[in-house]
Amino acid sequence: MTHLSVNVNKIAVLRNSRGGQDPDVLQAATACLDAGAHGITVHPRPDRRHIHAEDVLALSALTTARGVEFNIEGNPFAPPRPGYPGLLPLCAQTRPAQATLVPDSEGQLTSDHGFDFSRDAERLRPLIAELKRYGCRVSLFVDAGNPDLAQAAAIGADRIELYTGPYADAHAAGDATVMLALFADAARRAQAAGLGVNAGHDLSQENLRDFLQTVPNVLEVSIGHALISEALYTGLDTTVRGYLALL
Repeated sequence: MTHLSVNVNKIAVLRNSRGGQDPDVLQAATACLDAGAHGITVHPRPDRRHIHAEDVLALSALTTARGVEFNIEGNPFAPPRPGYPGLLPLCAQTRPAQATLVPDSEGQLTSDHGFDFSRDAERLRPLIAELKRYGCRVSLFVDAGNPDLAQAAAIGADRIELYTGPYADAHAAGDATVMLALFADAARRAQAAGLGVNAGHDLSQENLRDFLQTVPNVLEVSIGHALISEALYTGLDTTVRGYLALL
């Protein structure tokens, strides 16, 4: 079974737009876990636009108490600043089950591309080793068309997370056949190199079934934007259970 990790960044976006603590990120994460989600994902950014370092600590305590996985995403190369200690220090403090490394830039609205291993592999290698010393499983955000997926295993990663934005766009346009073949091939290439395969970005109840029926042995999907958007209409409990039914 593919596991569902709910990204709660959008709850924090809504909270931060007004200030204060409402809606409460911890309460929302608890509702997702009560509905059966297998884990919680966060992507703290240096500009604190959504999830804050304080949220990471609170959610780490929650997921530890509930015995579920905590996944922290972020750019390992982003320097620390006031209010943001850096991705690796956050992982050192919280020891998440999984650290997902993403090459997002400072002003980037959302993650929209994976690592270029010809450029980034040797910089990533010692950071991956450090995260594994913290007990983290390490996943690298990648494009399905990347010809060097096996390089992720060579530098010590345990998994890749396929960036599924292009698939979601093709599905919405009415024909995802080519994209599904591309993603299935990427998954097989990664698995042949000994890597586990995760997936995320713009996956929804509308497109998830087709993806999982075609792309083999996806271990985890991380879903935030679509799930929180759908929950505005049907509630978190019903929405999470809808995803679990698909999985």
